[in-house]
Order: sequence, then C-alpha cells, then structure tokens
Amino acid sequence: MVGFLTTHALDTSRGTPAANLKIDFFEYYNGRGKEVCSLITNADGRTDQPVLAEKDFRLGTFELIFHVGDYYRQLKQVYNEPVFLDLVPIRFGMSENKHYHVPLLLSPFGYSTYRGS
Repeated sequence: MVGFLTTHALDTSRGTPAANLKIDFFEYYNGRGKEVCSLITNADGRTDQPVLAEKDFRLGTFELIFHVGDYYRQLKQVYNEPVFLDLVPIRFGMSENKHYHVPLLLSPFGYSTYRGS
C-alpha cells in the first residue's frame, strides 16, 4: 500500500467548512523547509486533490500552514489587527506508507488538530 496525504478545515466559530482557505505545504530536510505547493479549500473545506498524492508520497517531516487570518478577513469578520491567529503551522511526520489526514478545527482565537482517517 502506498500512502497519501489529505487535509480539511472546519470553522467551529461559524459551524461550517472553511472554504477558500489558503494552505501552504512544506517538506523539511535537516530542519529547513522547502515549499512543495499551495492549495485552496473548496466549499466543503477540503482540497480538490490530495495534498500529497500516492504517486508523490514519501516519508519524512512536513508542514501545513493554514492562512487563518486571511480567511477571516475575506469573510469581513471584524477583529483588531494584528489578529490573534494569522498563520497556523502544523508540522508533522509521516513514517508509514498509509493514508495521513491532518484536519484543522479553527476559530479566530483557537484551533485543534489530530491525525484523522
């Protein structure tokens, strides 16, 4: 079995998927990050394609950076600048050839994540 990586984002403050949320994806070697791609979530809060498809899957250390501040700005939410959460980085390791799913539950003042399925 070959692995792959997916993500999605849910806005717990609004009770909806976080649509049009920019996500940057990085791979880390020796503590240094290299950008692999940028994605935007769809109406379901998911990316249209896997972040890392089976054909590109590899083990290692990676990071997803969610642009939470810009997401709330585009919704015209009124918060004092600088916003409390602007960029939310999640650095994680993939050590098995399996499906990795890294969701983000977000609000303007907090977030959580976990390894999903």
